Amino acid sequence: MDNLLEKSSLTDQQRIVVSTELQAKKKSKLVVFILWWFLGAIAVHRFYLDEKKGYAVTMLLLGWLTLFIWPFIDGIICLVKTVDEVNENMERKIIASVKSA
Repeated sequence: MDNLLEKSSLTDQQRIVVSTELQAKKKSKLVVFILWWFLGAIAVHRFYLDEKKGYAVTMLLLGWLTLFIWPFIDGIICLVKTVDEVNENMERKIIASVKSA
């Protein structure tokens, strides 16, 4: 919702730039699902999201201790919540860079 307020102060040209850059950098829920399904035990879906690298490394090293239940549950959470948060943060950064340019 914060991004809507930020985008409302942009010109039409700036909105086009933000939209174009976001489409190029946006993380896909389908890709996260596929990575999680096939490589979730080694936390590849978290590395793809490129956020919280420490969390991904910890899951990679300790996921086996929970008999891979932790990576399984994390994949579901990633699909529901984390991908949207990552994309919102990315959009916010793009808006800030367009405003400063």
